[in-house]
Amino acid sequence: MLASQIAANLALINWTVLAGLAVGSFAVVLVARLRTPATRGFLAFTAFSAAGFGILAWLSDDGLAPAATGSPIVADPAFDVPRRAAMAVFIVLAVVTTVALARGRRGVWPATAGLAAGVASLACGALAWGSGSALATLMLGVQLLALAAATGGVFAAMILGHWYLVTPRLPEAPLVLISRLLLGVVVVQVALFVLWVGTGAGPGAAGGPFAALAGPWALFVWLRLLVGLVFPLAVSWAAVQTARSRSMESATGLLYINVGTIAAGTIVAAGLYFGAGLLV
Repeated sequence: MLASQIAANLALINWTVLAGLAVGSFAVVLVARLRTPATRGFLAFTAFSAAGFGILAWLSDDGLAPAATGSPIVADPAFDVPRRAAMAVFIVLAVVTTVALARGRRGVWPATAGLAAGVASLACGALAWGSGSALATLMLGVQLLALAAATGGVFAAMILGHWYLVTPRLPEAPLVLISRLLLGVVVVQVALFVLWVGTGAGPGAAGGPFAALAGPWALFVWLRLLVGLVFPLAVSWAAVQTARSRSMESATGLLYINVGTIAAGTIVAAGLYFGAGLLV
């Protein structure tokens, strides 16, 4: 019954994953452009991928239904059009950035504006699904940003790891920086998990602090913690160490593992929010 309640909200979960991949990976493009000597090919390809994920998110959003019956989430349709419009602007600017980078230009301004549009789309998602409470909306906004940073960040980091196989003279600084940022994001997610569960956050939470760890949704909550947070935390740390020692094949393999576990954690986190109203 609990699994079917999560499955009933697959459309909303799908949007969360796709929007997170788009915005998070595009953020890495901007950071890498400003802070590292990452190659033009990597930057353009990742920006192009972000635009593709954005298109998929926009297409899935076009027919997005409210939370399924039984979910404690109360949707506000007033933010549906702004959310879709912001994602459309993101897509256009991501394409403009891709073209600029492919032509050897810096592309910083369209990338900055595109990232702002992507964040605005996530913010509109929080406003639409925050169930009307200002505090709940703020917490959901923070959660969506963290999920995007982790999901899109690990995808971009894995792509960057591949670039070392064809560009062996590329210095290790780009991968070390992106891997460290990814590690930091996962640390923040662990802290947020403790905060959310410790305060009983979410419109469907009941039973007081840490009740979610032993409640009816406990199996999924523990999966989120162990598979989606603790394990990626260890793997992210190992990826930083291997990148620092220039063992790029090992670092890329570790990031491959992280793509699967972090994506799984994002799916579970989104499922628990839209299916049970729990922030984890």
